[in-house]
Amino acid sequence: MRGSLGRELAAEFLGTFVLMTFGTAVVAQVVLGDGGYGDYLSINLGWGLAVTLGVYAGGGISGAHLNPAVTLTLALFRGFSWNKVLPFILVQMTAAFLASALIYATYHEALNDFDGGQRQVTAVDGENPTAGIWVTFPQSFLSNVPGGLVDQIVGTAMLLLMIFALSDQKNLAPPANLAPILVGATVFMIGMTFGLNCGYAINPARDLGPRLFLAIAGWGSRVFTAHDYYFWVPVVGPCVGGLIGGLAYDRLITRLHPQDSEN
Repeated sequence: MRGSLGRELAAEFLGTFVLMTFGTAVVAQVVLGDGGYGDYLSINLGWGLAVTLGVYAGGGISGAHLNPAVTLTLALFRGFSWNKVLPFILVQMTAAFLASALIYATYHEALNDFDGGQRQVTAVDGENPTAGIWVTFPQSFLSNVPGGLVDQIVGTAMLLLMIFALSDQKNLAPPANLAPILVGATVFMIGMTFGLNCGYAINPARDLGPRLFLAIAGWGSRVFTAHDYYFWVPVVGPCVGGLIGGLAYDRLITRLHPQDSEN
């Protein structure tokens, strides 16, 4: 692990673990606190700050992708090595899985007090569903296709478009040590504007890693079958949306930058 790739993977793991620990914990506190310890605004602020802190934790070493959609988009448009794509994604998924386990252990007694030990996935399963602490589900009115898929594509496209803008030295990129704050602000804004339909997962690791944990921790296969097998939407949608956002920025901004003058 002392080699270059090992160092990057360790940083990517830590950054994603910080993101998922704080992000999941804020939802757990709001839900299990039954409204007395925060609200939807708390969740949006929590996730935005979680992204900021996650980027600070590992960004100087791995770039802190923290998201397979970011990794794929950077590989396609920014020269990130394709040989690193799968290792980065596996590390992101593992970190999300383990962060989910940590929050489960931390809030285990509060969880039991809330649902009586009966793990419910959605409102169809009972009055106190708790799977939504860890993963996203759509509103009852929303279709998987086109509704949920479009939602995830649009939200993630905006995320990657802004990541490209914030890293573009020929535009108005902030100093590198301030960029994490603005990336976190972008996620906060996405939550404030695109949270209604299905909870702005915008990150396959953020949703699939915890879903795998829930499946073996007592919630069972319903985490995958609920809402007509919705689970694939926050995996595929963000990957497509990230590519669209990156392409849009490059077509509208990057390709129109003036060429560097030759000495």
